[in-house]
Amino acid sequence: MQFTEQLWQDIQPIYKSILEHGFVKKLTAGSLPSPTFQYYIQQDALYLVDFGRALSQLAARSTQPDDMLQFARFAQNAILVERALHETYFALYAIEPQTVKMPACFAYTNYLLATTSLQSIAVGAAAVLPCFWIYREVGRFIYQRAIQANPYRAWIDTYAGDAFDQSVTQMLELTDRFAEQAGAAEREMMREAFRMSSRLEWYFWNDAYTLNGWLV
Repeated sequence: MQFTEQLWQDIQPIYKSILEHGFVKKLTAGSLPSPTFQYYIQQDALYLVDFGRALSQLAARSTQPDDMLQFARFAQNAILVERALHETYFALYAIEPQTVKMPACFAYTNYLLATTSLQSIAVGAAAVLPCFWIYREVGRFIYQRAIQANPYRAWIDTYAGDAFDQSVTQMLELTDRFAEQAGAAEREMMREAFRMSSRLEWYFWNDAYTLNGWLV
């Protein structure tokens, strides 16, 4: 069994909770309230900027040129390809980009930036992997169940599409290679990083669903 397959087994309770969450259920049905999706898109745009920074840090710290190029491509996709989807919705809903990170976005991005800068590249890779992998699986799950006229079809098609699938596969291969080269202690740190980011994925969707903000 590949190391990443073990990681996926470890987070099955978290992934099940994501699929059962009201945000995902209503997104699938096309009944997610517009303000909820708008909150999500605004926060996701902020998230992607720092996600790109985290990937760029891994590129800068890589010792292998091929790894450096791969992480740099991931960073570029985070900023250019996925952000284009957000700009589509900004225009559609006539909303302005948000400048304030709400609790889940703040926690998640700070965790990724800290991990990719302070921990090993292997641990950093494990930390960014859930954003790739969980989104692909959720995208596929929704794609198989959503009607064609779903108002969030562009979002669904992006994360269930072939281009995103290719990026996820490449990220999985990188993480498995890092795990093969890591010792037992480092692999355990990779497991914990993957688990933590997976938890934060749930909180990110939950914040949008509850329109959660700061207390003061």
